[in-house]
Amino acid sequence: MLGAGSLRSLVQLAWMCLFSSVRHGEAKVLEKTFEEWLRYRDECLRRMASEPYPAGLFCNRTFDMYACWPDGSPGTTVNVSCPFYLPWFEKVKHGLVSRRCGTDGQWVTVNGSQPWRDYSQCEDELEVTAEEEGARRLMVSFKVLYTVGYSLSLLTLISALLVLTVCRNLRCTRNYIHANLFASFGLRATSVMVKDALLERRWGVELVQVADWEALLSHEAALGCRAAQVLMQYCILANHYWFLVEAVYLYKLLIGAVFSEKNYYRLYLYLGWGTPVVFVVPWMVAKYLKENAECWALNENMAYWWIIRIPILLASLINLLIFMRILKVILAKLRANQKGYADYKLRLAKATLTLIPLFGIHEVVFIFATDEQTTGILRYVKVFFTLFLNSFQGFLVAVLYCFANKEVTSLSLSLSLPWHLLPGLPTPSRACREGTARDQPLLPPLHGRSSPR
Repeated sequence: MLGAGSLRSLVQLAWMCLFSSVRHGEAKVLEKTFEEWLRYRDECLRRMASEPYPAGLFCNRTFDMYACWPDGSPGTTVNVSCPFYLPWFEKVKHGLVSRRCGTDGQWVTVNGSQPWRDYSQCEDELEVTAEEEGARRLMVSFKVLYTVGYSLSLLTLISALLVLTVCRNLRCTRNYIHANLFASFGLRATSVMVKDALLERRWGVELVQVADWEALLSHEAALGCRAAQVLMQYCILANHYWFLVEAVYLYKLLIGAVFSEKNYYRLYLYLGWGTPVVFVVPWMVAKYLKENAECWALNENMAYWWIIRIPILLASLINLLIFMRILKVILAKLRANQKGYADYKLRLAKATLTLIPLFGIHEVVFIFATDEQTTGILRYVKVFFTLFLNSFQGFLVAVLYCFANKEVTSLSLSLSLPWHLLPGLPTPSRACREGTARDQPLLPPLHGRSSPR
């Protein structure tokens, strides 16, 4: 069995592999360590089989799962070099690990069964271990944060989907698009939590025998988490492209384009759910052929990761351009009506804040701050904001575009529900007949002049 210090360090490496914040060069550290350990064991067994035995009383040569020990003289301490399979071997290659041979010709044990050994010179430096432990704790805190966010978002999104699909008065193209966006958020949250559960199940098994390590690092054991990784990448891409559908649809409403909603809705479905397949399948093939290791969560060759990243960046940039164009239109309309809207700057600010979660514009902040280019504090800041915004965004979108939507509030009023008793609401019978931008929450009326409310 491995020494406690070495086993603890390897377990910390396993934890670090659960998060993408580690450098991509460490992606195969556990697999490589186990391969080196097998090579060390085989060399030890061959050496023990080839060397002659001494005469008289002695402690038998042995491989104790940590180091290779020669025959020992009774009453002496036997020293051997630190095993070369340790990931930090270059730091401790001049160190020694020791065992005592008792006067009775038996190796000294602890509690009558565990071999006693002093491997203090073979442990990783304390400073590095403390740094890795701090990084692990920080990553665990981030995991708790986004798990809470995704769980809250999932519950809210399911409720919003039920409202939009069950209520017949809310069925129209605009709300169908909202429902698909909610579904993409829900699938994304579910895929992330399923992936985490599979990873925890995989790395949480107790490793006692060599067969446990072999099973842990086998390709068969990784099939589940690889499938979850593929599903998660698809859901993330689908989420971004439903952002794009929302942006395109709202832009068409604002510029007053005349088009058939039914014909375009089918195209929206292809764009939102079909486009991700075009990129996820090549990425999956590249990972299987070139980087078929562990759970496909880390990237040794970033060229394969760009297969996923480029369409996300493209959708984000298009959303940003549409976002700026929509704000320009809103500002022009507000200025034209500013006699009736003295607070038009405040309304513009509200419209801006409303559109940001809908289009996912916040992602543009870190669009070029890639994982390879960020280090140290900046890396942790990026990870925190990315995880926080992505996990709680579904909750925010569901609240703004369902529960705060005038159509939903008016329907709740007609059903005598106590939440959202707001004045001046349209009647439920007109809920989906007004297919204009005025139905978007917090956006000002953009077609003709209206009296202030």
